[in-house]
Amino acid sequence: MQVILGANGIIGEELAKELRVKYTDNIRLVGRNPKKVHPEDHLFKGDLLHPEDVHKALENAEIAYMTVGLPYKSAVWLSDWPKIMKNVIAACKANNCKLVYFDNTYAYAQDSKIQKENTPFKSAGKKGIAKKIAAELLLKAIQEKEIEAVICRAPEFYGPGKTKGLTNSLIFERLKIGKKPKVFLKDNVLRTLIYTPDASKAMALLGNTPDTYGQTWHLPCDDDRLTYKEILAEISKQLERTITYDILSAFVLKLSAFFNENMRETQELLPRYTIDNIFDSSKFKQRFPNFKVASYPEGIKEIIKNFGIK
Repeated sequence: MQVILGANGIIGEELAKELRVKYTDNIRLVGRNPKKVHPEDHLFKGDLLHPEDVHKALENAEIAYMTVGLPYKSAVWLSDWPKIMKNVIAACKANNCKLVYFDNTYAYAQDSKIQKENTPFKSAGKKGIAKKIAAELLLKAIQEKEIEAVICRAPEFYGPGKTKGLTNSLIFERLKIGKKPKVFLKDNVLRTLIYTPDASKAMALLGNTPDTYGQTWHLPCDDDRLTYKEILAEISKQLERTITYDILSAFVLKLSAFFNENMRETQELLPRYTIDNIFDSSKFKQRFPNFKVASYPEGIKEIIKNFGIK
């Protein structure tokens, strides 16, 4: 039995598909309102903030994948991430279950240094601090051999379906409804984005490869990074029409934060949109040289097709 904790997001859904195709047909999806990805999936309705729910969810489980998504609010992250991580570690320990934790880069400093698996956690933002606390709880459990676990870390998402992320919402989602794309702060700095199907496939591979445990892994991204200017140029090329876009200044973003809660919650991430973002995934690529990573043109093509953008 392999279990996905927080199974209703795009990563959890793609993960369930990949696990069934390549690794197991015995899958349990856990969430407050879980929905089947495949007719034969097992559903478990539970709240990861309740220790007893997590314990029951992991009964008879060999591997648990933690793909939890919380409301995008700093107060919620600071309160709930440590609780959820403690509950999951305890349940894995009690059930002798391995853990594969899907993490992001929020805990890293927002600078232009190359991000590697040993990059220190130096974020001053509240969400970054929350993710730092959660990651350190798991690293401590790994070091003290309480559980077998692997940390899978990914940068900002882009991709088809229910993919969430600033690039998707400001560019592809707007194009889908016939609106002008927007870019935060600069269009001439390099972005490292991860294609969501690649993230889930890589996570499944790491979870089912015994010698990957006890380590942190950066999930694979295309190394031919693009600026937003180049991303929009590629979209224009594929649509065979010129896509114009607006660059939102720091003043506009600060002003909009007074009226928009989501924009207020995004403020701590803005510095990373003024500099090159170089997320290094060479460790994964060296260990799994046959893993096919979607190029940015390939990913953009699939999103355009999936979204029906004309």
